[in-house]
Amino acid sequence: MTSIIKILRVLADPNRLRILLLLAAEELSVAELQEILSMGQSTISTHLAQLRLAGLVEDRRTGKSSLYKLTASHATLAGILAEARQQIPESEADSQAMRHTVQKRQDKMRAFFDSVAGRLGKDYVPGRSWKAMAEALLRLMPPMVVADLGCGEGSFALLLSQSAKQVIAVDSSARMIEVSRDLALRHGVRNADFRLGDMESLPIDDRAVDLVFFSQSLHHALHPRRALQEAFRILSPGGRVVILDLVKHRFEEAREIYADEWLGFSESELESMLQQAGFMQLQSSVVHKEPETPHFQSLLALGTKPR
Repeated sequence: MTSIIKILRVLADPNRLRILLLLAAEELSVAELQEILSMGQSTISTHLAQLRLAGLVEDRRTGKSSLYKLTASHATLAGILAEARQQIPESEADSQAMRHTVQKRQDKMRAFFDSVAGRLGKDYVPGRSWKAMAEALLRLMPPMVVADLGCGEGSFALLLSQSAKQVIAVDSSARMIEVSRDLALRHGVRNADFRLGDMESLPIDDRAVDLVFFSQSLHHALHPRRALQEAFRILSPGGRVVILDLVKHRFEEAREIYADEWLGFSESELESMLQQAGFMQLQSSVVHKEPETPHFQSLLALGTKPR
């Protein structure tokens, strides 16, 4: 009973309800909550401390800051929050401000890739392992329509185009797409279609492809689960998803150096996300470990869309 009373007391404050409404939709930092709600840092931190003490929110460390979200154990608050959204006049404006703030976070990532477009093939990128790629390519059965999501400068898409019926390559950086198209033109590749778009909202029709590839790109997605759900949507029944990514690591500098949103994934995390997206016949294994510090490891995971 004490716990219930504590939660009800916390929910009695309209500003804490505003914070909960935002965190139910998106992971946000203290600085982002400040920007959205136009409140001071100490005020936001105090509210978050009380919400965490009541077990309503949790946080995860990301670089120099922490991201907060609604705890999974309190998903039953959905009804209360839905009512609060109707009763709190600022809720719609808060939601719009949150979308703008998250967009700025995505724009920062795109700006990084725009700045390095055209030289990623020359510079070092963690996990860009030919051995890992070869491991995955051995499991392909061409000819097929392949989606390369987060294609970067297009080198992997062009590699796939040699045996695929068609490659649909998507990236959120306009400059990367420009470089990719130029590269395909110079090499006379006609079966690679480079499209500007986001992994979480793909410019590809339902059931349009046979194979989806995430090659060292999923850790750049703000919401990896949504990206995998999109992969499931565009796959034809019986189609497969292949993920090459980094094994979870602690090299925090990767967030700044390579614009990484996530510091890799564990095998269990990837398999769980694939299962939740609807995939079956899951496989995962570590396929490469780099000899240089910080010894990035590449993880290969596969799943099949039911027929």
